Amino acid sequence: MKKEITRIFQIAAVFIGTIVGAGLASGREICQFFTQYGYKSFIGIIFTGIFYIAMCTIISKISIKYNLNSYGEVFNIVSPNLLGKAIGVITTVYLISSASIILAGSGALLNQFFGLPKIIGTLIMLTLAVMILLRETNGLIEINSIIVPSLLIVISTLTILYVVFSKDSMSLNSLKSFGAKSNNWHISALLYAGYNILCCCGVLVPLSNETKKPRTMIIGIILGATVLTILCICINLMLTVNQPYIYKYEIPLLYVADRFGRGIQAMLLAIIWLEMFSTEVSDVYSISKTLNVTFNIKFKHAIFLVLCIALPISQVGFSTLISTLYPIFGVLSLLFVIQCIYFYFKKMKN
Repeated sequence: MKKEITRIFQIAAVFIGTIVGAGLASGREICQFFTQYGYKSFIGIIFTGIFYIAMCTIISKISIKYNLNSYGEVFNIVSPNLLGKAIGVITTVYLISSASIILAGSGALLNQFFGLPKIIGTLIMLTLAVMILLRETNGLIEINSIIVPSLLIVISTLTILYVVFSKDSMSLNSLKSFGAKSNNWHISALLYAGYNILCCCGVLVPLSNETKKPRTMIIGIILGATVLTILCICINLMLTVNQPYIYKYEIPLLYVADRFGRGIQAMLLAIIWLEMFSTEVSDVYSISKTLNVTFNIKFKHAIFLVLCIALPISQVGFSTLISTLYPIFGVLSLLFVIQCIYFYFKKMKN
């Protein structure tokens, strides 16, 4: 029983850590996909949380029943046609692009705040990532078991400070006074949720297969999605009452934290770097698992292969490619979600 409870918390931590990247931890993603829609943004966040639970449960059950170990295998069984192959290829290119940009971002962040050469900052993240990845799934669990509680502590501290010192701006009437820039909150929430489902698929599939117990996975997913939803509501609350100023900043939460001193800002920056690191590990882990299954490349060899591709790209810059792939990835993610639902209810249930 104790082992199962521990496993549930580990699954929840990996789930949160995989979805929360630097974009969410900085407030940038919440700002883009939710805050601009006014008070309805909170409905969008709750919908996203429910969507995570439903879709991740379906993917987990498929993975366990068919003994799947990588996102490539899920695409092949759910969509055994040209579309499935296209989703697999674009997902791999996207994840490598993401891993490259994170390596570059680590170099830029450490250069900006500590004056280290950018290549040194990049190599620090790369070296730490290799150390964690060589421990395979255990490494993924261990790193998220440290990073996720740290994230929750920092965001909770910031939220409490804001409620205590700015409680007047947190009233329901105050929140309703912020008008929406657009009414397409439901489309935005759906795209964001679908995108994250496809991103976390590479971690969720092997984790489900190793756990083997659908009940344990489902409880872990529900716990992770619930905590993540509360976290997003807290971030969105602070961002909403700081409109329109937040739209001027690359890291909106840093503006929110500014009134509480350098200490809180430093903690937030540390969390952003750790979330970058967590995403790097998840991306490389997902691709390496797929290379291992698809091309029979040893997992440890696949790690070095992926990082050897990502490192030179990180020095050149890949932001244009990933911004081009982003909308394509979003559309494909929704097609994948539809195919998963169809497969689960029409084929797997039969």
